[in-house]
Amino acid sequence: MSPSPPSGDHPPLNPREADIAARNAAITLSLTLPGDVALYLLLPLYAATFGVSLPEAGLLLAANRLIRIVGYGHVAALYTGRGPRTACLVAVGAAAIATSSYAFASGLWLLLAGRLMWGLAFAAMNIANQALPTTVREGAARRSGRARAIVAVGPMLGLLLGAVVAEFYGPRIVFVGLGLLSVAGFVFAARLPREPDGHAISGPRFSLPHSMDVWSFCMGLALDGLFIVGLSLLAAANMPEGAVLAAGAAMALRYAAEIALSAIGGAWAQRIGARRLLVGLSLATSVGLILLAADGAVMWTAAITTVLLRALLQPLPAPVVAEDNPGAGRVAALARQATWRDIGAGVGPMLAGLLLPIAPALAVYGVGAALLAGSSLALGWKRKTGAGPKP
Repeated sequence: MSPSPPSGDHPPLNPREADIAARNAAITLSLTLPGDVALYLLLPLYAATFGVSLPEAGLLLAANRLIRIVGYGHVAALYTGRGPRTACLVAVGAAAIATSSYAFASGLWLLLAGRLMWGLAFAAMNIANQALPTTVREGAARRSGRARAIVAVGPMLGLLLGAVVAEFYGPRIVFVGLGLLSVAGFVFAARLPREPDGHAISGPRFSLPHSMDVWSFCMGLALDGLFIVGLSLLAAANMPEGAVLAAGAAMALRYAAEIALSAIGGAWAQRIGARRLLVGLSLATSVGLILLAADGAVMWTAAITTVLLRALLQPLPAPVVAEDNPGAGRVAALARQATWRDIGAGVGPMLAGLLLPIAPALAVYGVGAALLAGSSLALGWKRKTGAGPKP
């Protein structure tokens, strides 16, 4: 496949235009993401209502990540070939259909179709939310932090309101409202740049992981998998009579932290360097994971601290990837990094579900912490010696 023109007929975005594009992409994702996070909350608790068993519910929740593992390359090719506007308009339509399907569909296969559709839709919007803030190197970390804070608003409100509505009216009505909310994403997706970003992707979809890919896998495994699942189980165990409300509040806490702290993390990275801050925060987060195995106040302090550190970390990977992959290779590298994080985030919940009931918490969280710390140290030693995309 020959590369598409790198927007040579169009002037590049200036910092102000990049700010606006990043904000519109973030609002688009913020409006469409609540349907996905609400399903993570409600499907395991209301599996019978949706006509599936608990194992089938686990498969459905993993399906959107599994399709992205094999589909990110194709979605990135659409993004780089047709531009952010077209890719995100298609994604919003798919997200609205997928979310609405959760309100009416029953059984594994119908729900699976919605999950696969949502997975590819998220891939397009996720690439936009990493690529557009880093289009202009000046202010990229600050821009990424602000965008991440905007994205988190929708899921936080969706979880809190969805938990309350489901408690009194059941889960189906929640997805009617969230499906309608997704439609509003068309307004902001239509304001994104039309011009292609970078070159169309060709060649092999997978390659040996680089240091950033390994860190992304460990981040997904430890913080998107082991920690988030453990946090929800911890909250539900301490409030068994209001499990849906407790789990919803626990899951919303991570997004509330991102709203409060992601912009701060981006601003810090702008001053001291995204890579240096990412490594330091990752090592601190590893300590917090280990302390989750403690009891009482230490455990709760560790949980809250880990949530806060994770929020500071969220906007940092994209600027690091963009720094290592300037030019046309940026979007492909961002897609590869997101794929490795999805692999880790898909493995993490399965390990948490298998190991937390039978293995000591110190062993489970300790392994996750060790992997995150080791990959962070390896990333810290990494020094980019040449420009251009990685092979």
